[in-house]
Amino acid sequence: MSLITLGTTDVPRAVAFYEALGWKGTTPDNDVFFFQLNGFILALWSRAKLAADTAVTDAGGWGGITLAHNVRTREEVDVVLAQAAAAGGTILRSGTEASWGGYSGVFADPEGHAWEVAHGAFEITDEGDTVLSRE
Repeated sequence: MSLITLGTTDVPRAVAFYEALGWKGTTPDNDVFFFQLNGFILALWSRAKLAADTAVTDAGGWGGITLAHNVRTREEVDVVLAQAAAAGGTILRSGTEASWGGYSGVFADPEGHAWEVAHGAFEITDEGDTVLSRE
């Protein structure tokens, strides 16, 4: 996996949301925006243009995908959820003990894309990469 593109109905609002989380974005043309993350790129682009480019019919609604942001500590889960709420996101599930033994919560960005924020099942390396826990 090297790049994930989220289709958005309001690209400037989506960019502002992710920048409010502290992510640094760049754009070659003010049409698509790129955020360099840990080992991959998150792109924000017009939902209609993405659907046309992908050759799919956009029926709206949830697309069956939840993205994940793994963090180093349990406390950081709650910090990231608070940042998301302050930036205009919606908390779908507050931080709680997870069935798999970790701690996680879920927020949706202003476009409704779901993000799980989790600690416990994965490790974050010194380089910032996410790897399977060695336990």
